[in-house]
Order: sequence, then C-alpha cells, then structure tokens
Amino acid sequence: MIRQNDAVAREAGTLTLEQARAMARAAEGKAVENHTSVAVTVVDGGGHPILVERMEGAQLASLTLAERKARSAVFYKRPSSAFEQALAGGKMAVLALPDAMPAAGGIPVLQDGRPVGAIGVSGGSNAQDEMAAEAGMATLPAAPGPN
Repeated sequence: MIRQNDAVAREAGTLTLEQARAMARAAEGKAVENHTSVAVTVVDGGGHPILVERMEGAQLASLTLAERKARSAVFYKRPSSAFEQALAGGKMAVLALPDAMPAAGGIPVLQDGRPVGAIGVSGGSNAQDEMAAEAGMATLPAAPGPN
C-alpha cells in the first residue's frame, strides 16, 4: 500500500519525528503480534533517516536492511516488494538498479505524487516485514477523497 497523502507533511514536505515515532511503534506492535523482532527505519523524502530503532533480539543486519528497504521505496516511489516480485518473475535487471532492494518491507509515503518519506522494516520474513510496514503506514492520516 502506497499512502498518497496531502495531510502527512508539514511545510517542509517531509514526515515529522512524531509521525516517524508513531509509525515505528505500530510496526513494532505488529512484529510482536507476528512473534518477530525487527528493525524499523523511517526516512525523509531524500532517503535520510529520521528514526532508526531495533527491537531487542533483532539481528544487527536488520538495521542495514530496514534502511535499504526504506531508501528503495522513497527513491523509486514504490514499495520494495515491487522489486522482489520483479526478481521472482525473472527480471534480473532489478539487481543492477542503484538502491533498489528486492525484498518486501519498504513502503513510500507520497504527497502530490512526490515522495516525502518511507518506512523500512526488517527482521521477520518478507511477508511479516511488509505487514509491519503497513501497520506503520496506517498511523498516517488518510488522504482526503473526492467529494
């Protein structure tokens, strides 16, 4: 799920630290439900970390993987799972794309079609990471619908 959202960012056009904290809490809560320990990274629209957290018991590599998933999502304006699916479909060129991470768990936040941030989660299976990232995204206010 990509969250197209005009209400997310303040004037700076990026996620706030408060929003990043709420996203991380929700993602970690979903990880607990799934009996996993994860690392969560929330990045701004330029792919720079706003917040990085690692749950007790999460492997150290998950810190790097969560950031790579978030950066992939914000740089390409699509979930990192899109690259995982492309690779599974035989599109080996995905491996040559700079900063593309072919593993689910990274989801961008878009404002007017422009990336203002992303969340990346790593530590469980790719499906569990994606569920945790979606829980984080659910904390953001929904974009207003057409009247």
